[in-house]
Amino acid sequence: MSKAHKMEQRMSGMERSAQSPASGAQAANQHPEDYWFANQRETFWDNLLVEEGDGEAAWDILIIGGGITGAGVLREAARLGLRALLVDQRDFAWGTSSRSSKMVHGGLRYLTQGDFRLTREAVVERQRMLDEAPGLVEPMKYLYPFRKGDFPGRWAFNLVLRVYDWFAGRRDYRYFGKQMLEYFLPGLRDAGLYGGTQYTDAVTDDARLVIRVLDEAREAGGVAMNYIKANQLFYKDGHVAGAELEDVETQRQATIRAKLVVNATGAWADRLRGEVVDEKRVRPLRGSHVVVPSWRLPVHQALAYQHPVDKRFTFIYPWEGATVIGTTDIDHRDNLDIEAGITQQELDYILEGANHQFPSVKLQREDVLTTWSGVRPIVGKAGVDPLNIKPSSARRDHVVWDDSGLITVTGGKLTTFRVIALDVLKAASKTLDLGNVDDSDSRVFTAVSPHLSRLRHLGYGPTVQRRIAGFYGSKAEAMVSQAEVDELSFVPGGFNFWVELRWAARREAVVHLDDLLLRRTRLGMLLARGGLDFSAQIETICREELGWSRETWDSELERYTQIWQRYYSLPTQ
Repeated sequence: MSKAHKMEQRMSGMERSAQSPASGAQAANQHPEDYWFANQRETFWDNLLVEEGDGEAAWDILIIGGGITGAGVLREAARLGLRALLVDQRDFAWGTSSRSSKMVHGGLRYLTQGDFRLTREAVVERQRMLDEAPGLVEPMKYLYPFRKGDFPGRWAFNLVLRVYDWFAGRRDYRYFGKQMLEYFLPGLRDAGLYGGTQYTDAVTDDARLVIRVLDEAREAGGVAMNYIKANQLFYKDGHVAGAELEDVETQRQATIRAKLVVNATGAWADRLRGEVVDEKRVRPLRGSHVVVPSWRLPVHQALAYQHPVDKRFTFIYPWEGATVIGTTDIDHRDNLDIEAGITQQELDYILEGANHQFPSVKLQREDVLTTWSGVRPIVGKAGVDPLNIKPSSARRDHVVWDDSGLITVTGGKLTTFRVIALDVLKAASKTLDLGNVDDSDSRVFTAVSPHLSRLRHLGYGPTVQRRIAGFYGSKAEAMVSQAEVDELSFVPGGFNFWVELRWAARREAVVHLDDLLLRRTRLGMLLARGGLDFSAQIETICREELGWSRETWDSELERYTQIWQRYYSLPTQ
């Protein structure tokens, strides 16, 4: 039987799942969409029992880690017709993949470090994402100012950009004199300024990118579940052959077998790999960001500059109607199981850099709407202490290790998630007999129309339609068509429609309130007080769609408030 025919069988019979649940991976792959809903978790566990008897693995591949890397592996595995399951002990994109700088770029800094391969790879993937997912991944202009006596100057910087554009296959950068630069960025520091160069990269919503990739994987037959922890690996004949899983919400457990297990846990990779190999290679680095109202520091394109303290490249850029400033790059020595948060020192550093560039703005602590911090996994060389390397100089390459049936992947960039996933499957090809998996012509994202007629009839222009189509892909039309008219209006102060909250609660595996406000939507990262001013409207949606009682809502509201105040607000002085 062909893989395509097997996939068709797995995707069929959704209505029969309630009457005659099958066992193991067969049921999950027949009805993948069921398990995307929070209220279907029990059904998922009922069907996850290990099939006894013939000893055959229930799954081809088990992926542990629900960030962009794990999502990419699930997408590519499902495309190849593999029986693939992804689990994460937290929410999807809970870690680094919801708290990056949101930039889809090749990395000029890596080019200046001589990493031509990584830069070229990232530039090519950036263009692919722009082509395949418009609205979700959008071009963004960057400006780099030149000042007398600073390095790099105009000619050195433009030489680097010439190589950058050569990788992209088009010339994009332009030099502007001082007067035009001040027109683009009013209030920019005048001292020594004589011009600047504009170039193009891209920006995204990283958490929505993860959800869109997971949704594409589900459509191809993959299964993804959040809040499921891999307690320990399962071995057969000395090789990793599965894992013991536990639902962190209900404490229900099951052991599943898989031909291959992928450790895609990012900064946490050493922990799971440590069960097989006594080696630590991952260095967690924290990057923190500050969000201020756009009126307080209005920028319509990104400003790239060297921080006056340490000459690190830092950015001020527009995102979702606000202005973001970041990022830091320091060793994260706190417990990785606790969310990362900004420190007072990082806040001072970020505001100092912004005020140095815009002296008249005089940003202060009280101007900050929200903050966020993410932990990136940087991989050190074998036998070399990674702490001996300056954080900003550490390489961002990804690595793939195969240790007795456990494939660990970590490092890398948001932009290159597809390439990383293909490298994982290349490493898995011997075990799974995949043949050639380097299919550069296959799309990650299903092509969808950027035009949504109902939004157009309500007066929304192409930009709004394109955004919704990009964020929700093939589901965008259904979400818009099913919405009540009053829910096709923006949450005040944000770019989200009210219907996006309802759709996420109904269809996108929301388990907790922070899933909804920090990752499915970004109200908690963009609105004052984390969106709590609209708690009454949000309560109505959650209680209707998730079946929460008043007591559950109160508990979730308290949980979310504590999370937001501690990790997404200002640090305690």
